[in-house]
Amino acid sequence: MSNLDWSETGENQAAVHHDADATGLGSIERNAARVTVDEKRMINARADVNQLLPLKYKWAWEKYLAGCNNHWMPTEVSMQADIALWKSKDGLTDDERLMLKRNLGFFAASESLVANNIVLAIYRHLTNPECRQYLLRQAFEEAVHTHTFQYIVESLGLDEGELFNMYREVPSITDKAAWALNYTRNLDNAEFKTGTPEADRDFLRDLIAFYVVFEGMWFYTGFAQLLSLGRRNKMVGIAEQYQYILRDESIHMNFGIDVINQIKHENPHLWTKEFQQEVRDMLRDAAELEAAYGRDTMPNGLLGLNAALCEQYMHFIANRRCAQLGLEAVFPETDNPFPWMSETMDLKKEKNFFETRVIEYQNGGALSWD
Repeated sequence: MSNLDWSETGENQAAVHHDADATGLGSIERNAARVTVDEKRMINARADVNQLLPLKYKWAWEKYLAGCNNHWMPTEVSMQADIALWKSKDGLTDDERLMLKRNLGFFAASESLVANNIVLAIYRHLTNPECRQYLLRQAFEEAVHTHTFQYIVESLGLDEGELFNMYREVPSITDKAAWALNYTRNLDNAEFKTGTPEADRDFLRDLIAFYVVFEGMWFYTGFAQLLSLGRRNKMVGIAEQYQYILRDESIHMNFGIDVINQIKHENPHLWTKEFQQEVRDMLRDAAELEAAYGRDTMPNGLLGLNAALCEQYMHFIANRRCAQLGLEAVFPETDNPFPWMSETMDLKKEKNFFETRVIEYQNGGALSWD
């Protein structure tokens, strides 16, 4: 049925109009009233999604501006020292090389999975223009991150097939990718639409899987590993690029949590006790999958890191994410085994973290590590 078919009447015509509102690609309703703030909503909005102003969710616009201010490209970072260290027979231990390759293998596919979910699912069903504006910026940043791993692989002369297909070949990486894709199976259906409690909850579940788990939990073991290398003056070019990625992902995660909490506020009927328990189970399962990834990437431990400490770190992070969603913790209270990571993420001012050109690379704004 075409959105331009004016022969439809009654309920079908209303459905067509709703779909047009959601996508922004429908026919123009002549002489329609101007959009007001009260008409704007996160999902199932009746307001025209093509009308950005007036802004309702100013925090979404601020995150878009923060992303623009933090613009960077991987090719700005020199890889000469990393190349020399990688080619040196005694530059890195076998355990460090294994960790680095599996770390890159996870991230190389993960950024594409996240980008696909943004473009093919979240953007379509999030019916707010200022949030969509941020999603456009985030999609570009995911492309930059994928570019980063291509740049690293090419610079070090790594096996492209091994790295970019690792998500199919290393069990713990495959398990994480499969877990995430499981939460998009409904949204992958071209007929899927929000508008019912069941569908709206499916969409909310998808947001939690990608923003809270994928970007808010699973990336953090990888960040700790590579930033720990950088702190020891090893692979400093890659560590610098991971620093920029961490800065981006911190905003991505906080944007996603703000969206989730706003949807909860506007649709309290979705946030049932049963669904809250389901979300807590998701976070617990995610932490267990990440613990397996830690064992795969660091079978012997290295750099003051080991699989047990990474599992403890995931428990700490999972409980923190629960608090941000207003949920009970899923694990007993635990200390952060990597306090230096917390300092990095919570930094509120400009800092030349690896004695590199962090400040020079930003365009017009202070670094935000929230």
